[in-house]
Amino acid sequence: MTSPELSIGAFAHLVGLTPSALRFYDDCGLLHPARVDPGSGYRWYAVSQEPRARLLAELRVVDLPLVSARAVLDGSPEEATRLLEDHLAAVEGKAALTRRAVTDALTDLHGGQRPCRFTLSGPELASAVRQVAPAAAAADRVTLPGEDPALDEVLRCALLEVDAGEVRLVASDRYRLSVRTLHPRAGNDTAGRALVPVPDLVDLAGWARPQTEVTLTLEGDRITAEGEGGSRRLATREGDFPAYQAILDGVPAATVRAMVARERLRSALEEDLPEVVVLELREGHFALDPPGLRLDAVVVGGPMRVGFAPPLLRAALEASVGPEVMLELSEPNRPVLVRSADQGTFTTLVMPYRLDHHG
Repeated sequence: MTSPELSIGAFAHLVGLTPSALRFYDDCGLLHPARVDPGSGYRWYAVSQEPRARLLAELRVVDLPLVSARAVLDGSPEEATRLLEDHLAAVEGKAALTRRAVTDALTDLHGGQRPCRFTLSGPELASAVRQVAPAAAAADRVTLPGEDPALDEVLRCALLEVDAGEVRLVASDRYRLSVRTLHPRAGNDTAGRALVPVPDLVDLAGWARPQTEVTLTLEGDRITAEGEGGSRRLATREGDFPAYQAILDGVPAATVRAMVARERLRSALEEDLPEVVVLELREGHFALDPPGLRLDAVVVGGPMRVGFAPPLLRAALEASVGPEVMLELSEPNRPVLVRSADQGTFTTLVMPYRLDHHG
């Protein structure tokens, strides 16, 4: 049975090519028409030629040379595979060279330092600020004898760090450390970091919350935020934020893990409690003393008794999300990791109270 014929215009529309491209491929010998009218010279194509024409269109979209395209169309599957894989490797290599050249040019244009730019979900940015900001040192905190007042100024800021395709917000007040990791929707692969006063960051979060996307640019001593709601500028501060990653890496491996209802434990810590409460943990047992309360929890490992200042642990629970929270403990006097059970991108490190110094 003869395949139905289409005019050059109809066939071009069917396969996603232009009539002029079909004439060119006829002249090149890549795609001859099924029939040419001897009187008018008009080209007619068979419907059965559609797969070859579509494949040819795809090969030209990826800029495969005509010689290679002919081999893919008419050669063996093995040869076609090799040619396409070689072409892909060449294109990717050229793209990498282009990316490096453009990055170098942009760096030169900006005096040796390319601005760091990335795009985040507005609600996600606002959520991250809500979780991290409470861990920053309070503005009215009194610097104790022997403490560095310059560090207090730094700790009243949050660290905004961009590196390796991640955006991290970090805050600490010496007794706890909160880290939230975000994955930008877009970015220019340039690393950057800045200290932002927490009140300014909270104000930015309120502005960003209703917006679908917010693009932030770190350049020099300022951050520019742009979104559907206009733009904002934040001044950054100078200072050296503590090496938080080294702190996290230095926490020993957990020997006890406990998963407990976040709201139930938080409510218990709101009661009229003394300066220090003790968590008593062992397999299947989670108790808070005082008030002598046992909570339903999944506990693996132990036994272990750990002391906490109620406000510190309560604040860590309030910053978490989800119905359950995971506590990871290594030793009674080492930092405790508090993680949202259903959000692995948020971590709070809380310093326990040394029970051998209590009471």
